[in-house]
Amino acid sequence: MLAALPIARLKEHLRLGTGFSDDGMQDGLVESHLRAAIATIEGRIGKVLIARRFRWEISGWRGRSAQALPVAPVSKVVSVEMVGETRLAVTGLRLERDAHRPRLVAGFVLPEVPAGSHVEVVFDAGFGAWDAVPADLQQAVMLLAAEYYENRHEAGLRVSGLPMSVVTLIERWRTVRVLGGGAA
Repeated sequence: MLAALPIARLKEHLRLGTGFSDDGMQDGLVESHLRAAIATIEGRIGKVLIARRFRWEISGWRGRSAQALPVAPVSKVVSVEMVGETRLAVTGLRLERDAHRPRLVAGFVLPEVPAGSHVEVVFDAGFGAWDAVPADLQQAVMLLAAEYYENRHEAGLRVSGLPMSVVTLIERWRTVRVLGGGAA
């Protein structure tokens, strides 16, 4: 994922002087703040910014004929397998795309997950490469990474929470979950 990170853009955003930005000495620090900002925003909005593959394990289905996936946007479901003493593919499922709560949907009742077993879902999620990430989310990442960079020596001295400028940018992307998403 390192090649996919917009390290040069963040360095430009930070306006690092030519002595720093050209020699790569700040790259590790910039990368760590960029990764932290992306993870924070992804956690707040339930969306994956830069596309990548996930492996998700669940001990049972949330619904009888559908299972909500934990993040969005999901572009592809690679595999769904029941894992116990043996691995068994779960077939007949389709991806129901949704901007906030994509789901695996069955045209039938989902098979019961035996005790001691689990379901493993492998899927691809994310907006795509950095350039495919919506502009407001790109800006939120840059602002938050810059905040982390500028205040790296003041750990614990700042009030917790995100800066208001970042909250404003990500608010429309947040998923509202009622009752823990039990019906989703």
